Amino acid sequence: MNRKRIFLQWLQIAAGLLVFSFGVHLTIFANIGLAPWDCLGMGISYHTPLNYGLSMTVMAVIILLIDLCLRERIGYGTIIDSLLTGNFVQMFNDLNPFPENHNLWLGIALMLTGFVFMALGMWIYMKAAQCCGPRDSLLVGLGKRMPKLPIGVVEILLWAAVLLAGWLLGGPVGIGTLISTFAAGVIMQLVYNAVRFEPRDIKHRDVIEVTKALIGKTQG
Repeated sequence: MNRKRIFLQWLQIAAGLLVFSFGVHLTIFANIGLAPWDCLGMGISYHTPLNYGLSMTVMAVIILLIDLCLRERIGYGTIIDSLLTGNFVQMFNDLNPFPENHNLWLGIALMLTGFVFMALGMWIYMKAAQCCGPRDSLLVGLGKRMPKLPIGVVEILLWAAVLLAGWLLGGPVGIGTLISTFAAGVIMQLVYNAVRFEPRDIKHRDVIEVTKALIGKTQG
């Protein structure tokens, strides 16, 4: 692993997050309710000087610190995700020239399309093999501390807590929230099958391993 390859992987991660963020933007533009984490981020933006993008960035950094406390593996991909994703979504929100959507069926179509872009973006940046986003690491960390519960149940509990907090802060909850809970994973799997990608086959490299390669002698 040489320095040039590492820098190209960082660009790959950023490109993947750009695609992923466009997908998130579509789910917001759908205007039929948000997924739990986006609902929380939007709720925070209603009560602070921060816009949605900065709210998500601050929240991601806080989650990253929790991941470190849980002693989860952190990669440069995790850090880049924390810093860029929320701001990329905000950029797309700001650049969108179209009026707010009020059509339910168009909203559903936009949300489902958004899930496709999110899955494609995750495929692009996960292939760089520099660890996943902070929220995924949090889920894994919590799962390790609740070994008697299936990871799916842990995820439901986490999402429920996040959604409740977002709803209490006034974040948008609607049919889109329900759709995201059940459809996002299905569409993600369909996309991964189409591109023949299995995330569990990726051998991720954490910050320590990559940093050693950066400051040490390059290898072919």
